[in-house]
Amino acid sequence: MDSSAAQLEEIELLRRIGRGDRASFEQFYDRFSRVLFSIAFRLLRNEQAAEDVLQEVFVQIWKKAPLYDPARGKPMTWVVTLTRHRAIDIIRSTQRRSQLHEDVKLETDVGEKFDDHDSFSAVASGERHEFVREALRKLSDEQRQALELAFFGSLTQAEIAEQLDLPLGTVKARIRRGMMKLRGLIGPRL
Repeated sequence: MDSSAAQLEEIELLRRIGRGDRASFEQFYDRFSRVLFSIAFRLLRNEQAAEDVLQEVFVQIWKKAPLYDPARGKPMTWVVTLTRHRAIDIIRSTQRRSQLHEDVKLETDVGEKFDDHDSFSAVASGERHEFVREALRKLSDEQRQALELAFFGSLTQAEIAEQLDLPLGTVKARIRRGMMKLRGLIGPRL
């Protein structure tokens, strides 16, 4: 089968998946699962994580098949993009969690070193934290919620979009605008 015939067949499979055809979904899975797993594994270097990505991507394909537009790209390009984005989201989430753990450890280590002689530093630090909390309160509820989920909940933007049932672009915009507003509120004061 030549590549254009294969591509037309893949487009038709996606159309049928969009109408809830499970047999088409199974065929699509059989056709793409190995290549998508290898892409996820190459990025994550972890078999279990790659399997999780593969599962999440196929759930997305099942849900988003009705939205697939052949004019915007080939089915292979679409599913590879979904896989890469999900794997990268996991990498970023893991890095944020690792950074958060390091920050907590550092803060704990610093806190243990405080004694009565360093009480001024402790008060100053507490005032900075309160200043940041006050600045967060000045954000819109939507911006604050997105930022709290990203930074305190260690969720990726895709995970936030899924949890809030919002488009990914909306979540990205809320986080970006919230950060810009925080920068204006906090500025050089810290």
